[in-house]
Amino acid sequence: MNIIFDIFLHLDKYIGSIIQSYGALTYLIMFFVIFSETGFVLFTFFPGDTLLFVAGTFASIGVIKIHWLFIILSLAAILGDNLNYSIGKYFGERILMKKRWVKEKDIIKTKRFFEKNGAKTIVLARFIPVIRSLAPFVAGISEMKYKEFFWYNVIGGIVWVALMLSAGYFFGSIPFIKDNLSIIIIGIVILSWIPAIIAWMSREK
Repeated sequence: MNIIFDIFLHLDKYIGSIIQSYGALTYLIMFFVIFSETGFVLFTFFPGDTLLFVAGTFASIGVIKIHWLFIILSLAAILGDNLNYSIGKYFGERILMKKRWVKEKDIIKTKRFFEKNGAKTIVLARFIPVIRSLAPFVAGISEMKYKEFFWYNVIGGIVWVALMLSAGYFFGSIPFIKDNLSIIIIGIVILSWIPAIIAWMSREK
């Protein structure tokens, strides 16, 4: 756990070492992280937002190519959500009911929620850690129409990757941000959670 936490806080140092050690294979490693975080509920702890931000920072100094990052990581985000949706659709409800993790009435409520807010949720969930991994899985369980899910999955994936890479690319090289990157990473996570907190507080009123 301490190792994971250290990697999370000092992602810039680890990516630098990975680039030096593996060169072009770094793109494949990043693909795996983004694909896993979005594709499997069990990997919600993977640092998607921070990885994209730091990758953009390294791209700004020419160590890696921003256009390849955008293409490869957008593809990872889209394919990951697509896999997660498929797992939820074909196996999710059966697993949850068998393990009794979720009551049948809660599954019905979830399906109704996605019927009403599914498209918006798929896009906005990209910017919220944990929920980013859960949303496509729940969309599959809820039997959200695949055609609708697919297009919003593509839009959400591209916008998320583009914004986070751009933030790192244009602001990551600023001396203050470079010297306080660990704090910035924590700030990104906190900001990512704000929409979910606001939505939860609104629901409670």
